[in-house]
Amino acid sequence: MQLQQTQLLEETLWEAVLNRDPTIDGKLFYGVRSTGVYCRPICPSRRPNRHQVCFFESAQEAEIAGFRPCKRCQPQSETVPNPGKAKILAVCRYIEAQGDRIPTLAELCSKVGMSPSYLQRIFKQIIGVSPFQYADALRSQRLKQRLQSGEEIAHAVYDTGYGSSSQLYEKAPKQLGMTPKTYQQAGKTISIVYAIALCPLGYLLVATTEKGICAVKLGDEADKLEQILNQEFYQAQIMRDDHTHKEWIQAILDLIAGDERHLDLPLDVRGTAFKKQVWQALQKIPYGETRTYADIARNIAKPQAVRAVGNACGANPIALIVPCHRVLRSDGSLGGYHWGIERKQKLLVQESKLSKDDSNT
Repeated sequence: MQLQQTQLLEETLWEAVLNRDPTIDGKLFYGVRSTGVYCRPICPSRRPNRHQVCFFESAQEAEIAGFRPCKRCQPQSETVPNPGKAKILAVCRYIEAQGDRIPTLAELCSKVGMSPSYLQRIFKQIIGVSPFQYADALRSQRLKQRLQSGEEIAHAVYDTGYGSSSQLYEKAPKQLGMTPKTYQQAGKTISIVYAIALCPLGYLLVATTEKGICAVKLGDEADKLEQILNQEFYQAQIMRDDHTHKEWIQAILDLIAGDERHLDLPLDVRGTAFKKQVWQALQKIPYGETRTYADIARNIAKPQAVRAVGNACGANPIALIVPCHRVLRSDGSLGGYHWGIERKQKLLVQESKLSKDDSNT
């Protein structure tokens, strides 16, 4: 159990590194074994392979372990380049210190001597979210940690600053991806049924809950796809049934074969608000067309988040339904694809051809 909790914590930290989460800057550092370099989570450098990464709570700890500081993000430096940023970081530290409540905007303004409008603007410019969103994310993270440790839900709710259990349950689908009770048990109460079918792209695995499709995967080996599913939902009740929701599976197979142009199927996916925003933007890309990662970043009003968009595409749990294969690099090259570049190329060539055929008829 201790090993599972450690793995969950490390996956949470890795998720923060992938998203360049500013809320943990200064509280987490990661080292890359292959290079011997350690970085801040917001470092602009290309993300390393997960298996090469280890985590540290301080720069000193990383250097004791034999890592040297990155020259780009300078993790060993604690200097703040300008007074505005110093004040915003002071606001962050103050918010973090209020473990059982979210301070008001007026309260924050009085701490740093800024007007509400200016504080809101400069805070979002530096941190990327509003003060309330920052505080709300911290509150949600504290709740997750308490639930994962097995703390009683009622105590965790009130100790982390939620005014009532009803307030939490309203936010639960967005912040936890499931109800607090289900999250506390790491998916133990979820029942997942999956099916596997052969298709022109190899093997197709489609997994569903009572709410909708939770995973769509492609691969060369059925056994490996089953293994991946079991690792992702390691405490869920998982059963194979090739007949349940057969019509959903057939719709996906029709899309792969080129007989279907758009999928409108019920979904039950988990992800951060940012990832879901990216996935929704991907679903709007018309059949036969492509977009760049930069296009998607602009579409969701986060033009600087190109790398984060790429990470969200890579984390897409429902291949084809969320068509991340339709996203290219700015130079027109294919970029990456979780299920293999050859599959991405095959899909794009077929969709482009069929789209042109449709326009010519």
